Amino acid sequence: MSGTSMDGIDAALVDLATDRVQLVATYAHAYSSTLQQQLEQALALEDPQNSDLAALDAAVGEAFATAANELLAHAGIAAAAVTAIGSHGQTIRHEPAAPAPYSLQIGHPETIAALTGIDVVADFRRADIEAGGQGAPLVPAFHRAAFASPREDRVILNIGGIANITLLPATSSRAVNGFDTGPGNTLMDVWARRELDTTMDMDGRWAAGGNVDEHLLAALLRDPYFGAPPPKSTGREYFNLEWLLQHTGTGQLAAQDVQTTLCELTARSVAAAIRRHSRDAARLLVCGGGVHNAQLMRRLAANLPATVVESTARHGMDPDWVEAAAFAWLAQQTLAGRPGNIPAVTGARRPVQLGRIVRH
Repeated sequence: MSGTSMDGIDAALVDLATDRVQLVATYAHAYSSTLQQQLEQALALEDPQNSDLAALDAAVGEAFATAANELLAHAGIAAAAVTAIGSHGQTIRHEPAAPAPYSLQIGHPETIAALTGIDVVADFRRADIEAGGQGAPLVPAFHRAAFASPREDRVILNIGGIANITLLPATSSRAVNGFDTGPGNTLMDVWARRELDTTMDMDGRWAAGGNVDEHLLAALLRDPYFGAPPPKSTGREYFNLEWLLQHTGTGQLAAQDVQTTLCELTARSVAAAIRRHSRDAARLLVCGGGVHNAQLMRRLAANLPATVVESTARHGMDPDWVEAAAFAWLAQQTLAGRPGNIPAVTGARRPVQLGRIVRH
């Protein structure tokens, strides 16, 4: 899969022969600068659904196929040994609240199947949206399978561009829930790109050296998204540089203090969501790129003093590959004819089988 950072593709080879999810091999494939630029241009389209993205769809499909083939080559595994590829694709627009809701991912699955010789399961979000859901988040069903404990309430936090949580109660009598809490890395990344000309604030070092502006933070947290009840999901089309500049005004604040405040925004919005919806959570398991932001991890722990905050690595899974593994698991659900969504999470009317199967 590729996330909202759009810097490349995460490819994970996953063994699902037993109940234990086992990562066999992983491979990160960077997008070319040309493809990255084309994707950024697609994100800026006023109506991507009705734009001609066929060439870009094919190019992203080729990149996904290359990532899969390189993963197998590095792992020394033949394509014939692989049951299927679960391909999330590259999100261009996510509009669950539009008059005609949709979520658009590109990365032509027919191209992936042809270039790898492996069956592909793709287009995971459509069926949930057609059943009245938001099409996101889809990973909570996997989180339940991989991380639920009968001994304690847990929350799984994925910090990609957007942050999403899964609430895992210890008892099956209480429902699993989950939703997007708001920005994860996306605002910090876009601010670092603008002010430092870097793709990210490495390890959160820049944010660690500034001061939180409580006035700005309060203004950001007044956005109605944070107080809206789930089900809810969001993306870069909502939380972006333009959204931020509406609040920062003409730039009286020091750029570093803005970054520190954005880090605190992610930490406080996540913590508030957990306190509101899973106040007895004993443990917060963190995955995604944000787990490497040491300042963000410190602020999460400070905002959740009664909760153990730790990486999913402490529970047997590398945090960088949880989401890619999730779409392998979701592909297996589809091939087995089982539903992959959780209606309480997405708002769908019923459990549905996700994705379509493309034979190689």
